[in-house]
Amino acid sequence: MAAEIDPAVLMGDRELLGRSSTADRVAEILRTRIAEGYLAPGSKLSEDSIGQALGVSRNTLREAFRLLTHERLLTHELNRGVFVRRLTVQDVVDIYRVRKLIECAAVRSLSMPPYDLSQAEAAVAEGEKASEEGAWADLGTANIHFHQAVVGLARSTRLNELMRGVLAELRLVFHAMDNPRGFHEPYLPRNREVLSALREANVVRAELLLSSYLDDAEKQLVERYSESFGG
Repeated sequence: MAAEIDPAVLMGDRELLGRSSTADRVAEILRTRIAEGYLAPGSKLSEDSIGQALGVSRNTLREAFRLLTHERLLTHELNRGVFVRRLTVQDVVDIYRVRKLIECAAVRSLSMPPYDLSQAEAAVAEGEKASEEGAWADLGTANIHFHQAVVGLARSTRLNELMRGVLAELRLVFHAMDNPRGFHEPYLPRNREVLSALREANVVRAELLLSSYLDDAEKQLVERYSESFGG
């Protein structure tokens, strides 16, 4: 079984709650930690350690767990507790179906340039730094940040929120890849290609590149999941 998250990791998040501590904000912190790879599938979430680390009540934490269970990020097992969910092949296929709908539509909907590409550029730079340092898990995080930035170009709060949940689920899928460098590294230049097309305001090319990118990633992940966990 995967190890529990170190409470010290969450201590730094405590100040984010401030006086307006709510289950929604606790859920956002845990969702972000999942998206960043801190919580692997199968990890058990301790109410005591997480509650103490964040300085929130048990009721608040349980409500946050309930929200994340509804988002398919956590699962409650009777008499055992709350765990980070293990996804299936069907989950992977559905995640990519949703990603294609959201990301390609976000690019397709772009109006006349210029576009604010600062977040996408920062994510590519983050990925290049991670690659140079051989930090392959960080490269996966940078890749997630890039796709969140692409959706952010649509300037839709609802799309952004939806995408955050989808990408948190995606990070759980990434844990199945036993060669993170071999999986993540080839997509860094493809991020640059999409960014280049957006800089040129070539929306059609950007969407085609993105669609092909997502098709290839889905194929790799489905094959890996099928090998490891069956259909």
